[in-house]
Amino acid sequence: MSTSHQFLASVPRGFADLLRGELAQFGALDLRERGNAVAFTGSLETAYRACLESRLASRIYLELARFEAVSDAAIYAALRTIDWPAHVDPRGTLACEWSGRHPAIANTHFGTLRLKDAICDALREACGLRPDIAMEQPAVRVHAHANGTRVTVSIDLAGEGLHRRGWRSDGGAAPLRENVAAGLLLRAGWPALAQRGAAFLDPMCGSGTLVIEAARIAADIAANLERRYFGFLGWRGHDAATWQRVRTAARDRAAAAAARRDQSGPIIGRDRDPRALRMAQDNAARAQVADWCRFEVGELATAAPPTVDAVPPPSPAGLLCCNPPYGVRLGDVEQARAVHAELGAVLRQRFQGWQAAVLTGSPELGLELGLRAHRVHTVWNGAIEGRLLRIEVGAGAERDLRPRRESTIDPALAETPGARMFANRLAKNQKALDAWIRREAPGCYRLYDADMPEYAFAIDVYCGETPEERWLYVQEYQAPREIPEEAVRRRRSEALAALAASTGVPVERIHLRTRKRNNRGEQYAKLDEQRRFEVVNEQGLRFLVNFTDYLDTGLFLDHRITRRRLREAAAGRRFLNLFAYTGTATVYAAAGGARSTTTVDLSHTYLDWAQRNLAQNGLAGAAHRFVQADVREWLHAAAARGERYDLVFCDPPTFSNSKRMEGVFDVQRDHVALLQAVLKLLAPGGLLVFSTNAQKFRLDPVLAGTASVRDISRVTLPPDFARNPRIHQCFEIRVGPDNS
Repeated sequence: MSTSHQFLASVPRGFADLLRGELAQFGALDLRERGNAVAFTGSLETAYRACLESRLASRIYLELARFEAVSDAAIYAALRTIDWPAHVDPRGTLACEWSGRHPAIANTHFGTLRLKDAICDALREACGLRPDIAMEQPAVRVHAHANGTRVTVSIDLAGEGLHRRGWRSDGGAAPLRENVAAGLLLRAGWPALAQRGAAFLDPMCGSGTLVIEAARIAADIAANLERRYFGFLGWRGHDAATWQRVRTAARDRAAAAAARRDQSGPIIGRDRDPRALRMAQDNAARAQVADWCRFEVGELATAAPPTVDAVPPPSPAGLLCCNPPYGVRLGDVEQARAVHAELGAVLRQRFQGWQAAVLTGSPELGLELGLRAHRVHTVWNGAIEGRLLRIEVGAGAERDLRPRRESTIDPALAETPGARMFANRLAKNQKALDAWIRREAPGCYRLYDADMPEYAFAIDVYCGETPEERWLYVQEYQAPREIPEEAVRRRRSEALAALAASTGVPVERIHLRTRKRNNRGEQYAKLDEQRRFEVVNEQGLRFLVNFTDYLDTGLFLDHRITRRRLREAAAGRRFLNLFAYTGTATVYAAAGGARSTTTVDLSHTYLDWAQRNLAQNGLAGAAHRFVQADVREWLHAAAARGERYDLVFCDPPTFSNSKRMEGVFDVQRDHVALLQAVLKLLAPGGLLVFSTNAQKFRLDPVLAGTASVRDISRVTLPPDFARNPRIHQCFEIRVGPDNS
């Protein structure tokens, strides 16, 4: 009788219930969902099948030990009691990971080091050797997770994410993870449809992830049949005979399905980009499904159900499944809205009777389809939240759910009680700021920031070079769902009318934007194409701002004092501006007499904007260098070249998943590695100024062990932002003279 073990399978958020069903088919018992994971018991064969066949799982962990430990020393002692020679070959390679929160472990990096030390010390004592550390494809990967004082230690049988099937060469722009794509298909009922011979279409397939996963499901090819690396292959408890039996059975099932290929419906991927389709075709060949699917060049507007010559013909209904662009990741929000509207029109006109599964980034974009979804599922692709809309295309699903667009400002509303109350608050705020404005001459400033809950706006005044040149930039915070839309529109209209009446700024110079709370990274998304810039003044310097094309204008007003401090510190120094945006900090440093400046950003648009800002102030020249690059990659290359800087400003986004950047950046998770890379470029006696607008950010104390850190958040908070002391956090970081 096979030995039963305790396992935990992780899964992308939103798919745990589907994973539970998969694991049950593999023979798993005692299944228990735990958020984004499923715990189960079973044999090694069950775990091997999960690693090989699960289309949803991210990792499979084999539990080795579970213990209570209240201190760092107790954790180390408990880890030493595990029989590590039974699991890890000291002549091989090892990787360790720590997750969760423990009262005695300050951060995950420290927990990982303690785990590694305990394993290596135990192996050195027992065998006289210790394994080498290898973060990429180690022979064994050990994982420890803390939940309070309870610690669970496991072998990661996957070794690396199981979404890495082994067939992808290049994901192209904004790829779905393979297990997320499979989850969408399973959620949409594709396996049953495929068995009935239904057709499949992705009209915007890109590099083909959804099409390939659909074809592999129809072909009954195990999810990781082509994958060569698993974490259990170097584990000393590995049962090679059982693994061979599991693989052989999977190959036999795929061969049997291949013999029934002529009974399957067409599986088609379309895209307007021939380069993306060539990539998709190459991926399909490596995934062993080139004969199961085909790819066609075509616009979304021309998409139609495929014609089928098979006898007997397959079911006329099929599944259209796609992941259209939604602005945050691929850029233009308005273009994303237009794509969704066009997709809805195509579905209504040509796909009656079909099923549709559309992954969209926001409910607002989903409304543009003009179709009611009978089921909506929240799913996650990495750190990106989305909604899977399942639609039965037909007359019953057709409904225009799009919100009404904004109306013009009605001057009469300025006399309503609410508008008068709002205008009084504006006047009070202006009076409180007048003395400071006369003394400091900020040029642009925040007048109002949701002081009255009923009027949830941030209102900024932008001043040009003459008193007549003034603009109001009004950002409306998205109202809670329980507030009726009619009330939201009324208050918005009252506020705009009061603004025009009380400030004297013409209506055409009042610009309104809605700032939503949940779309991470959206402040950098493009909204329009007017390309109209105005010149404003800040502390004696001139900057170009844009009120129409982006959610932010190009000038972060809360960084005003920080920029002034950089100008005061820049004389004779080599200045580096990272995640530079529109280069405002570079302008300040150059104005302060910096010997040279280097400005690094991933966006060509923002770098061009930065150069124009420098030229506006007569500061352009050979001493000022602009670099378009992923900052993290550039930092490593610059360190290798031996570049050094005396003054560095680093203001990374809270979150970024740009299609041109490798991976996803999260400032809370990644700031230690980022800042350590920056410090390698800091000359002896140099200064790094690090700023973030992440509201809940906490600087990792591990930095204090290698550098001198001073929190200057309070002294860099301008008076016009005093109502929101968490608008940003700012730190000065220095290292000693031995920084090479």
